[in-house]
Amino acid sequence: MTKTIQVTVAGGGYAGVMAANRLTQRDDVRVTLINPRPVFVERIRLHQLVCGIDDAVTDYREVLSERVDLVVDTVTRIDAAGREVTLGSGGTLGHDHLVYAVGSGSARPGVPGAEFAHPVAGLEEAQRLRPILDATPATAPVIVVGAGPTGIEVAAELADTGRSVTLVCGGVLGPYLHPRGRRAVAKYLDRAGVTVLHGPGTEVTAVAADSVRLADGRRIASRVTIWTAGFGVPDLAARSGLSTDAAGRLITDETLTSVDDERIVAAGDSAAPSGRALRMSAQAAGPLGAHAADTVLRRL
Repeated sequence: MTKTIQVTVAGGGYAGVMAANRLTQRDDVRVTLINPRPVFVERIRLHQLVCGIDDAVTDYREVLSERVDLVVDTVTRIDAAGREVTLGSGGTLGHDHLVYAVGSGSARPGVPGAEFAHPVAGLEEAQRLRPILDATPATAPVIVVGAGPTGIEVAAELADTGRSVTLVCGGVLGPYLHPRGRRAVAKYLDRAGVTVLHGPGTEVTAVAADSVRLADGRRIASRVTIWTAGFGVPDLAARSGLSTDAAGRLITDETLTSVDDERIVAAGDSAAPSGRALRMSAQAAGPLGAHAADTVLRRL
């Protein structure tokens, strides 16, 4: 009789779903996906949720193979030696192999007045921000902090609804872009009516209920300040005694295998392959999820 191999995927974002679906190629593999929410969050749509255009969620039945068991819970600890994970509900789940794909969330602003800044990297954060914006007059100034994809998208989407938006870059607009692409984004934002503050001295040094202060001393009025600068990862790997980099991502080799245990592979924002993590993004998460699954399948 063929032995069933249990593979547990911790995290149901882009990387986790890709890995889980890909692992079903083998009939002798049973895949369990553990995720805190019963729905798949489309993080690349959260800026649309903030503006009331999209709810940014999809039923897992639409994106997950019917051969994947979904467990709505949170992994609170990984016992690498015992090959099991502890769940927030109090139970445990054993595995033969584990895919670590817990993703990322907002990085708390390390400036005074951080409580006045509204993050949007998570579903609940975006859902909390939406009614705040709905209750804010359309003419009130809104500041978006962060010049990455999320900041650009949030600023553009809000401007399209007629709001007065200032995008504070803290440096270069779209630093990940080719200069030609950067110019195209700048032109689009200008046409949309977004005021872009970039270059030296535009780092935010403090946030208040009605303004932000920049490194060059300027004070910019803001009724709502939205923080999109930076991401942070859960501390699950560190709490479980696994090796992590300075940002808390699980350190792996080039095959995405944990340097501590060959039965643990990582994918997505929470992975640091060969100590050289990719930029946290949905764009990188999908391929990393596929590679993580392939590592497990080839090892089997």
